[in-house]
Amino acid sequence: MSANLKDRFTEDYFERGRVKGISGYMNYSWMPEQTLRMAHYMITDLPISRQQKVLDFGCAKGYLVKALNLLDVDCDGVDISQYAIENVDTEIKHKCWHIDTVISPKALKRHYEWMVAKDVFEHIEEDALRDILERLKKNVERIFAIVPLAKDDKSNEFVVPDYHNDVTHITIEDFDWWCGFLADCGWTIEKSSYKFSGMKENWTDVWARGNGFFVISSC
Repeated sequence: MSANLKDRFTEDYFERGRVKGISGYMNYSWMPEQTLRMAHYMITDLPISRQQKVLDFGCAKGYLVKALNLLDVDCDGVDISQYAIENVDTEIKHKCWHIDTVISPKALKRHYEWMVAKDVFEHIEEDALRDILERLKKNVERIFAIVPLAKDDKSNEFVVPDYHNDVTHITIEDFDWWCGFLADCGWTIEKSSYKFSGMKENWTDVWARGNGFFVISSC
């Protein structure tokens, strides 16, 4: 992520992104019927047990953190957006904290069996992302990464046209590129697919190959 990009995740980005032409967000708020369903499928299908600790990397206002904790999973969250962290729900504020950069040591306060990175990696430049993934191996056992996919490795075009509405999307690559990149960073790909139950179904039902879902292991 370029140094100046972190300053773009402002109130406008989350609350007025569509009308401002900077993101797909509008009045970003807690939607329990959607987020709890997503958390449920993560717990059952990854799977995640109650004994495991989870980090939501790029948690925004902490809605997934809230959902997982409501389902008795010990989940923390970090985000680079000061605005988002300041607006985390009161009941989970102690579980979410701000990081100045994506490689900040503050991102990893303890050991995690799982890290979730939903729609995060595409905001980070390749070199910085490689650095992050190499550092994470010491403190994270598995990562569930969800990324929007490019049509191919040359077009610089997302399969889902709406993903171009977010001006902070800078890494636009296809499924095979992500598989190769994650493996090259020293992670073992345990699962990879174009679909995951309860997640991004509004996109995957229309653009079957528009998103990649990866479970990778540091073991």
